[in-house]
Formats: sequence, structure tokens, C-alpha cells
Amino acid sequence: MSIKKNGVDQQLIRDLAGILNDTNLTEIEVELGDLKVRVSRQAPAVHAVAAPQPAYAPPAAQPAAAAAPAAADVSKNAVASPMVGTAYLAPSPDAKAFIEVGQQVKEGQTLLIIEAMKTMNQIPSPRAGTVTAILFEDAQPVEYGMPLVVIE
Repeated sequence: MSIKKNGVDQQLIRDLAGILNDTNLTEIEVELGDLKVRVSRQAPAVHAVAAPQPAYAPPAAQPAAAAAPAAADVSKNAVASPMVGTAYLAPSPDAKAFIEVGQQVKEGQTLLIIEAMKTMNQIPSPRAGTVTAILFEDAQPVEYGMPLVVIE
């Protein structure tokens, strides 16, 4: 039985909230006729994450002192994914990429697109600088908080 208060189906909202928890999404929207319901929760704070390191590397191949600064630079200057989805470097398969390594970018310039729930979301540059690394492959699935691009 649905509990309605002020014309809103509270059970529907509870069910949508349950879907958010079950799927680890941060937002869901449903449209039923004239009724449009959006349920969202605040995403956890983004923590900078260093690039994964191999479980074992011989000491001669990767000295610890040399590896630490590179990981720190990536996490400090990385643009993290604001959502879960599929990341694309260009607006279409035959189009030119938004960015390339070595390119100067302006604050607000589109860096990439993340497709989430059949919606294309443009990801803007949070600051001006030079693209020093692109940390994902075109059409790769990405997770929330995953470092995507390094801008110095």
C-alpha cells in the first residue's frame, strides 16, 4: 500500500532510495505521467587517489624515492571523475579529441565527456594549465573519484 502525503507517493521515494543504495548511485530520476521525482544523496568527499602501483616491483626497477613524487603530483593535480560512467575524449568517434597531452587548457574548457544513464556530461577544466597526462583510455568505464586528467 502506498502512503501518500500531499500528493507524493512516499513508497515510491523509499523504493528509489533503496535503488540508490543497492546500485551505489548518487542520483535517480523517474517520470510517471505528469509526476517527476528525483532522489539524490550527497556523494562522499573526493579524496585524491594515487595511481595504483604493482604489488611487487624489484628494487632496481622502481626505487621508492623516485616513485613517491610522481604519485603525489598525479593526486595533487588530477581532475577526478565526478560520476560513474563511460569517459570519452571526443564528442563523437570521428571527431577531434577535446584535449591532448601538452595542450594548454583554460578554466571551464571541456576536457572530456562522461556518459551516465544515456546522458552526455561535459567535464570542464577546474583550472587553467597544461595537460601533462590523460589517465584513461577512450570509451573506458570510470568510477567516481578516479583521476582522469592531470593539469599542471
